[in-house]
Amino acid sequence: QVRLVESGGGLVQAGGSLRLSCAASRSIFGINTMGWYRQAPGKQRELVAAITTGGSTNVADSVKGRFTISRDNAKNTIYLQMNSLKLEDAAVYYCKFEGQGAFRFEYWGQGTQVIVSS
Repeated sequence: QVRLVESGGGLVQAGGSLRLSCAASRSIFGINTMGWYRQAPGKQRELVAAITTGGSTNVADSVKGRFTISRDNAKNTIYLQMNSLKLEDAAVYYCKFEGQGAFRFEYWGQGTQVIVSS
């Protein structure tokens, strides 16, 4: 079984920065997309940013220009650099790895909380 472990969340003032990491417990055959999602209280989980194994990225309009997703294939890890944080960025952030082997699969991390103070 694969585990995804997130880290890097915490409390930050508006305008500040945080860097989230998500590490897989082992290499995963068939991965094609890795991404970050977030869920604020009372809201649906939404895509923040995703990156394919080919390096293509998809970033939500709400964070474009402020957040950057990157990956380190050798470490089975993705990152989310979050700059110029706003109050509305506060949420639990989850990572997801998905792909296709003998069947389609997806793995989720346990979530890491980001709190933005004014």
